[in-house]
Amino acid sequence: MSDFNLKDKVAIVTGASRGIGEAIARSLAEHGASVVICSRKQDSLEPVAASIRKAGGTAMPIACHTGQMGAIDALYERVKKEFGRVDILVNNAATNPYFGPMVDISEGAYDKTFEVNVKGYFFMAQRAAKMMVDQGSGSIINIASIAGISPPPMQGVYGITKSAVIAMTKAFAKELAGVNVRSNAICPGLVETKFASLLIETPELYEHFKAHTPMGRHAQPSEMTGAVLYFASELSSYTTGAVLVCDGGYVT
Repeated sequence: MSDFNLKDKVAIVTGASRGIGEAIARSLAEHGASVVICSRKQDSLEPVAASIRKAGGTAMPIACHTGQMGAIDALYERVKKEFGRVDILVNNAATNPYFGPMVDISEGAYDKTFEVNVKGYFFMAQRAAKMMVDQGSGSIINIASIAGISPPPMQGVYGITKSAVIAMTKAFAKELAGVNVRSNAICPGLVETKFASLLIETPELYEHFKAHTPMGRHAQPSEMTGAVLYFASELSSYTTGAVLVCDGGYVT
C-alpha cells in the first residue's frame, strides 16, 4: 500500500455513482485520497459517499453534469474552496445513447454523445490542468475504451468519441509534461456495468465477445482500479501519454 500512498491527495472522479467510477473512487479513498465524487444526480452519490466514509475514507459528493460548462465551473469552484487543490482527475462519466448503424443516428444522439464524452472530458481536464500547473503537479486519467482503438459494430459514434479521448490524452500529455502534470488513458474492454448490460445480457452479442477474448470472460469494475492507482500514484512519475488497455486480450 505504501507504493500507492495517496495521503493528502485530492481526487475528482466523474461518473462515480456506480460501475467503474464507483470502484475507482472507493479504491482511491482506500489508499488515502480525499475523493470528490460526481454524477448528474446528488441522490445517487450520497449512498456511495456514506459508504466510503463508513469504511474510513474521505468523500464529498457533488452533482455535476460534465456536459455543461456552468456545472463544471461550479464543481471546480467548490473543490478549490473546500480543498484548495486537485491532484488527480479521473474522467470517467460517459454516455452511449444510440446503438445502431451510424447512417441512422440522429443529430440529437450524436450531439449528446460528443457533449459528454469529448466536450465534458476536455473541459474537466482543462480546469484540472490549470490548478495542477499552479501547484506544480498532478495526474489526469481518462477512461477511454477499446472502442476508441477498434470501433465495434453498432457503436461507431461512441468509438469515434473514445478515439478523440485517446488523442486528447496524448495532446495534454505533450503540453503539460514540462510542468510535472501527467495525462494518461485507460481503455477497458467489456466490464460488468449497467452501461454495458445490453452487450452482456444479449446472448449472441456476448458469445461473440467471449469468442474473441483470449481470457474468455468480461471484467468486474474493480479490475480497472489497479491501472488507475498506478497512474494516480508516484509510481508512474515518468509515464505520460500512455494508453493502457485492460480488455482480457480482446484487441491483441
